[in-house]
Amino acid sequence: ASDAQVAQLRAKDLVNVLRTGSLTAPLREQSSTRKGPGLGEDSIARTKLAFLAGSAAVVLIMVFFYRLSGLFAVLAVSLNVLFELAIMAAMQATLTLPGIAAVVLTVGMGVDANVIIYERIREELRAGKSVRGAVDAGFSRAFWTIFDAHVASFISGFVLLEYGTGPVRGFAVMLIVGVICNLFTSTWASRHIFNVYLGRRRSAAETLSI
Repeated sequence: ASDAQVAQLRAKDLVNVLRTGSLTAPLREQSSTRKGPGLGEDSIARTKLAFLAGSAAVVLIMVFFYRLSGLFAVLAVSLNVLFELAIMAAMQATLTLPGIAAVVLTVGMGVDANVIIYERIREELRAGKSVRGAVDAGFSRAFWTIFDAHVASFISGFVLLEYGTGPVRGFAVMLIVGVICNLFTSTWASRHIFNVYLGRRRSAAETLSI
């Protein structure tokens, strides 16, 4: 028989042995390595701590500079975070570390929006307007500034979602959701809180803690 025929016969024998499972070589475990989620848990714990510390700092700063109105801003920002988490839960999406970073970013945007509104209200009060008129004018005049900033952030998030991959897309999704929620809470929800407060307290119609 030629070498080619011998090789072919040996190949057939090997195939038959593999099919019947009659290999005599036993399998023994020589070593094993286990990888746990310790590193990920540590990162998540640090992220939560940073988020809580940042939130506490935001509350203190807003209350210090804007008094009772600062609490209104904190309430509006809290609603923003709540709406974001509710939408993510409805979408059955997983909140990853990049997503948490996007939440922190939208919190900063919410605080910035309220600062713009409050500074406008202060200007109107200095000009001699009534509390109700100053609040209405402050929200109206600050709206388009806030809207432009949110549209720019929305476009950035859409571009990241379209061309990004992996964690970048997770950040982009949360950023887009946060921008939409933040535009709603910083304008409509915050203004509604002021309207309820001014409507229930007669003294608030004359003076405003801001």
